[in-house]
Amino acid sequence: MADLAARAPMRTAAAGTLLWSPHEPHNVLFIVKAGSVRIYRLSPEGRRLTLAVLGPGALFGEMELIGQRMGEGFAEALEPSVLCLMSEHDVRTMLLSDTRIATRIITGLGRRLAEVEQRLADTVLKTAPQRVAAVLCRLATAAPESGLFAPRGFHIRLTHEQLAELVGTTRETATKLLGELREAGLIRLHRGGIVVLDLEGLRAVAEHWDLGLGSPHRPARAGE
Repeated sequence: MADLAARAPMRTAAAGTLLWSPHEPHNVLFIVKAGSVRIYRLSPEGRRLTLAVLGPGALFGEMELIGQRMGEGFAEALEPSVLCLMSEHDVRTMLLSDTRIATRIITGLGRRLAEVEQRLADTVLKTAPQRVAAVLCRLATAAPESGLFAPRGFHIRLTHEQLAELVGTTRETATKLLGELREAGLIRLHRGGIVVLDLEGLRAVAEHWDLGLGSPHRPARAGE
């Protein structure tokens, strides 16, 4: 990233900035250097469907050279972000010329595909509480830890509405389920974000627990 910063243009974007639109297509590859970006699509009725949340090191944009396409997708900065912009010439000379970087690009694109397939399977096979927990687990693995003066955990910058779009449920349902996860001591909520306090507990929810008060699959707490 230091080498790219010296040779390729960088762009800073405030939270909420639209970075990519299918109405203004252009052949450019973005690399997220800092912050986070969400990729989403719009339904004919105008409802947003979040496809992915990307953190530092992730790629998006339109670059046929490496099979990266956006199609009808939009990209929006979820928080103040720094991005590296690369043309096809830049990709050839700075990325693909280094086999280590080319390997990481292939690995990253493969991981994105696997995540999409997993989310599709979750939509069919898991309940809404399990899907919320599963998405938070995946996002937490790439999230920074919170500050010194708060209970430490993994900080995810998503609103309840954005999480609902990512999971495929309503905002009201997402808010209710987040409240239950908070009561279970697994997460902490604050304006514009979620802090994961117990990653292993969330994984147990994603696999076994329906969050119902009478659920036989509730994971055992300490001392039980």
